[in-house]
Amino acid sequence: MKFRNLLFAGCLSLVFASCAKDTMQELSPVNQNQAGIKSAAVQATTTITEDFETGTKGAYAAADVTLTTGSWNLDDALIGSTAADVKSGSKSVRIRNTGILSMNFNVSSPTSVSVKHAVYGTDNSSTWQLWVSADNGSTYSQVGSTVTSSSSQLATATFTVTKTGNLTFEIRKISGGTARINIDDISFITGGTTPTDPGTDPGTGTPGGNTTDNNNLLLGNPTNAQPSINSTANYLMDQTYFTESYNRDKGTPNWVSWHVSSTDLGSTSRSDNFRADVNLPSGWYAVGSSSYSGSGFDRGHNCPSGDRTSSSTANSATFLMTNMIPQAPKNNQQTWANLENYTRSLVNAGNEVYVVMGSYGSGGTGSNGYVTTIDGGKVNVPSRVWKVIVVIPDGNNDLSRITSSTRVIAVDTPNDQGTVNADWKQYLTTVRAIESAAGVNIMSNVSQSIQDVIEARTDSGS
Repeated sequence: MKFRNLLFAGCLSLVFASCAKDTMQELSPVNQNQAGIKSAAVQATTTITEDFETGTKGAYAAADVTLTTGSWNLDDALIGSTAADVKSGSKSVRIRNTGILSMNFNVSSPTSVSVKHAVYGTDNSSTWQLWVSADNGSTYSQVGSTVTSSSSQLATATFTVTKTGNLTFEIRKISGGTARINIDDISFITGGTTPTDPGTDPGTGTPGGNTTDNNNLLLGNPTNAQPSINSTANYLMDQTYFTESYNRDKGTPNWVSWHVSSTDLGSTSRSDNFRADVNLPSGWYAVGSSSYSGSGFDRGHNCPSGDRTSSSTANSATFLMTNMIPQAPKNNQQTWANLENYTRSLVNAGNEVYVVMGSYGSGGTGSNGYVTTIDGGKVNVPSRVWKVIVVIPDGNNDLSRITSSTRVIAVDTPNDQGTVNADWKQYLTTVRAIESAAGVNIMSNVSQSIQDVIEARTDSGS
């Protein structure tokens, strides 16, 4: 087998039709990966992604396929484009049995590899592994841990690469029999430090689950949302940069959960590319970028654009309409903007924060008056908008550092253009009050004795 060396000196247009290069600014010490590695500076990073959009292979028999990044061998695997194939574009790889997806070329010393994965259609779960070779495919060793694909929504698995030199990678499906998995958007990252993987393992919110640092659901899964198409009112969506419970019939999230550290705050400008979420299950109504037009309500972010300015990809993710609620302009542009700015000031002061935001009720007052729905009845207008912010100093083992003295800010505001105050401190409340009103359990991964203290306390606002 002849291998071509893929150098990460930059985005080579003759080789890569589409590759992304993200340069991160120098930052103060922060969490760098799930193992808690710290660094005083983050160097420039280069990311090259294979999205499988340019190739064609309709049979499972082993064969080579020429793709954007180079030649790949697909054994008991094909490139799928059906409605049942889970994908970020129009195509993804589908693997069955103990199939293997392997590269016929080398990459030069990537520091990490990320892979999007999901179960195909309604198939059962399967497991798979990432393997690496430093001798042109003669011998391989496993990278990281075995991954389970159990969701019908794309999740992201990120692997730290310790080998250096010209490396070759394979994805090997190792269990599940005839159950199939989809693989998409394999990214090779070089330079800087290993990124966190906030979207891996969305879990179920059971105590002891999702306890890795920086995980979007470190605090818990507030409504035990599930990635099942039958869970229409409580559908778990891993959006990589945040995780949410989406309500199909309301056209809005029940809640959105995310982590913010100084690595998330950079100089990327606001993308403003509001758009429908193409990853919603087939047949579900997708709220569009113009669905709020003329309603008198803003497209109000749950996870804010300003919390994801480390890269254009991160910022763009926040403009999915599945991250929006109809929000009274004053509530969005003043009350909520002030709270978001204050939250980022806490991060810039040497803290990291875990945030959960949601809304409840029906009926809000926008600039055109009171309504209960917009977009022809397809989008519910909430009556209240809430947020819980858990603040801890930068460090490792985050869940164990949440104690009875940890600062927790809980805010519950009216979605009312006429009465809402620009000062978010006027709406400070307790976590318990929000949980009772919204029907959620926000910190299920925190020990009950600690919850009993911090969830019953109202923050001072300063």
